[in-house]
Amino acid sequence: MRKFFSFFMELLMITVGCLITAGALLVFLIPNKIAAGGASGLATIIFHVWGLPVGAVILLINVPLFGAGLFLWGWQMGWRTLYATLLLSVALDTLAPYLEPVTHDPLLASLYGGIVSGLGMGLVFRARGTTGGTDLAARIINHFTGLSLGQGLILVDGLIVAAAGLVFSAELALYAAISIFVLGRSIDLVQEGLGLAKAALIVTDRKKEVQEQIIERLGRGITGIRATGGYTGREKDVLICVISRTEISRLKRLVQLVDPRAFVIITAASEVLGEGFKEDWKNV
Repeated sequence: MRKFFSFFMELLMITVGCLITAGALLVFLIPNKIAAGGASGLATIIFHVWGLPVGAVILLINVPLFGAGLFLWGWQMGWRTLYATLLLSVALDTLAPYLEPVTHDPLLASLYGGIVSGLGMGLVFRARGTTGGTDLAARIINHFTGLSLGQGLILVDGLIVAAAGLVFSAELALYAAISIFVLGRSIDLVQEGLGLAKAALIVTDRKKEVQEQIIERLGRGITGIRATGGYTGREKDVLICVISRTEISRLKRLVQLVDPRAFVIITAASEVLGEGFKEDWKNV
């Protein structure tokens, strides 16, 4: 029963994500000629040049990519990617007659198109799927050339944006680059959350007192490790503590009162799982 529920939730998340992505493409990006990388960006160019349906073109682009993926890695590609690819293509051509552009301002279209499509794709990625396109292309490039996945994505998306610049205009290519950046940030938001937590690393000679104050005053757990100073060669205690944004000032004040010579590093923790933060691992 639990496996069925997990399967159903993943299927639902991919479905909702694909519908959101299709909506963003139809009301923001495609009508404004914003080719924001990926198979959808290439399909947008082809749509405006030859009038071919975007969904059908995306499917045609993904068929050889998916076939190559099956040949190289077998069914490790997974049903999620196949389902998401098919659903996105069908949704685009099915919804196209019913959805009108929200704006004809290319800046608004690139920003909101990137935000909304990124949220949709983030849901698909969170359910361990992909929408094919440049993700598969980057993996294939990595397999044959050794380029990292990130470099492969930049290469493929860069070529598509460059093609948009040649076919449409340099200005629209710049808007497409903005959309790609915003899309990536939106995907990270869905994958990692709002990043409300902070991780504090405290190097101190008064480990016990600092630890007691943080546990007593903030109610946060602490992990202590031993480290060696690179300059002095002396052993030091390093305390690691995860806190919320609202607790940063209180933490710094507590450490200052106990050990004014302490060295404190506070950095962003994009996602925290466990007691006191996100304790539900079911949807991870």
